[in-house]
Amino acid sequence: MTKSVRKAVFPVAGLGTRLLPATKTMPKEMLTVVDRPLIQYAVDEAREAGIEQMIFVTGRGKSALVDYFDVGFELEVTMERAGKSLDALAPAKANYGEIVSVRQQQPLGLGHAVWCARDIVGDEPFAVLLPDDLMIGKPGALKQMVDAYAELGGNIICAQEIPADKTDSYGIITPGAANGAATEVLGLVEKPKPEDSPSRLGVVGRYILQPELMGILGRGERGAGGEIQLTDGMAQLIGKQPFHALKVDAVRHDCGDKAGFVLANLAIALGRDDLRPKIEEFLASRG
Repeated sequence: MTKSVRKAVFPVAGLGTRLLPATKTMPKEMLTVVDRPLIQYAVDEAREAGIEQMIFVTGRGKSALVDYFDVGFELEVTMERAGKSLDALAPAKANYGEIVSVRQQQPLGLGHAVWCARDIVGDEPFAVLLPDDLMIGKPGALKQMVDAYAELGGNIICAQEIPADKTDSYGIITPGAANGAATEVLGLVEKPKPEDSPSRLGVVGRYILQPELMGILGRGERGAGGEIQLTDGMAQLIGKQPFHALKVDAVRHDCGDKAGFVLANLAIALGRDDLRPKIEEFLASRG
């Protein structure tokens, strides 16, 4: 029987250097897209997918991420006294035990960050969400992956077609047989040069993984950039467990990139009835 996916790891210890100076004193995951921080979008997506426990892998200066989901007692009292609704704060309040955090004390790569959550994950399958990959879809990307996992089991990674000249920025899949939106994964390579890339099917920031991966990551084997790469660890599960890539029906915005962050704000705003008219008026005025 396939175990359900109840836990999700959020690797949020990165410095966000591509977004400096905004991230000098603020975690990049707390930057707002319209009126919600990136971390809120990721947590909402996880909740929709049935995730019960969110594991934040943090670093120094990241306490705001956990504080954000705490009870804002003073704010709530002030709003209540003013007769204002607290509905806007509801998504930013965690249930008891819903959010836990662990430190990644050295920046040793994404694989290392995921490994830091090993004791909390235990022997269960788990999801990984990268909050700066903002995925907009109905249902959400992770919910689509959880539904596919119920049918396929094993490991599921989110994938999209990548421009040929961008393969050296992604983990790239060697594809096998396709079955609808799912493609069997025969191999994974981290950031290959375009001329060496086995395909244009790139891994983006959503994963459902089996707990055996933690033992592999715990060996501390270094890959691209001298870091412990998640892609390299996952590659060692291929052939031992079912492994599929899923093309989800969702739009991805790379919010770790300045242009991607601006476009995400624009896209979210255009999707809201209360904001669309002013945005469209501005865009029309620009010709």
